Amino acid sequence: MSPRRVKITLGDVSVTAQLNSSATADQVWNALPIKSRVSTWGDEVYFSTSVAASESKEATDVYEVGSVAYWPPGKALCIFFGPTPASHGDEPRMASQGNPVGKIDGEARVLKKVSSSAVVTVERA
Repeated sequence: MSPRRVKITLGDVSVTAQLNSSATADQVWNALPIKSRVSTWGDEVYFSTSVAASESKEATDVYEVGSVAYWPPGKALCIFFGPTPASHGDEPRMASQGNPVGKIDGEARVLKKVSSSAVVTVERA
């Protein structure tokens, strides 16, 4: 499968990411473009989507900085750029388990500039 790259624009901040080959990432890819409003939770931005995926066998609540994950309870995509209120130390941690779907290219900490309620668009790059 060829690389599936997406452009994520969150207000004035844009990043690119590569989606993995998981079934959940397939659902995200097929739902593009996605337009929503951003919420923040510690050093995580998240936003609702139309994707309705179940928790996968790869589901976890601990991620790396720059990870993109799908959170089934909220039908949301989450992007991690540092610790969240659920973290133990510096690792990004979800409120509950979610499905890994990709990774941001480059420095994810640029997302620190994104304000809650900014408009987010995810589209094929």
